[in-house]
Parts: sequence; structure tokens; C-alpha cells
Amino acid sequence: MAKKTKKGKITIDRELCKGCHICIEVCPNNRIEVDEELNKKGYSPARPKENVSEGEKGCVGCAMCATVCPEVAIEVYRAQ
Repeated sequence: MAKKTKKGKITIDRELCKGCHICIEVCPNNRIEVDEELNKKGYSPARPKENVSEGEKGCVGCAMCATVCPEVAIEVYRAQ
């Protein structure tokens, strides 16, 4: 069986993020987590999870996270 590849990728501007974590709640595949390091404004920003574990789905590029982000701190890239 062929290995599934990620269909999307997100970047989160940690300095724009104010740590509301709405993106974490709406991600259908649980691909976003809280960064342990504070940003320059003292917020705990969100960050994309780096690795996809066995049995987990990767980012599908649905853009739900970017749609709900009040700070417009998330960019979504989709694979062709």
C-alpha cells in the first residue's frame, strides 16, 4: 500500500499569534499545538505539529484554521 503524503502545509506567524488557540479547536486532523515558548508579546502561540505519527492524518489544506484566525497569522499551502 502506498504511503499517504500530506496534502497541505500551514505556517503560523508566531509574533502575530495572540494565543487564542481557536485554530487548534477547529483543525479536523489535530495538526496544531501550543508552542511552549512565548512570543515577544508574552503570548503562547500556536504552531503546526512537525511530524505525523503512524495512524495520524496530516494536514489536508482545508484552511479552516486560517479562516477562524482573528489575527490572520496562518497561511495555508496546498500540494498540487
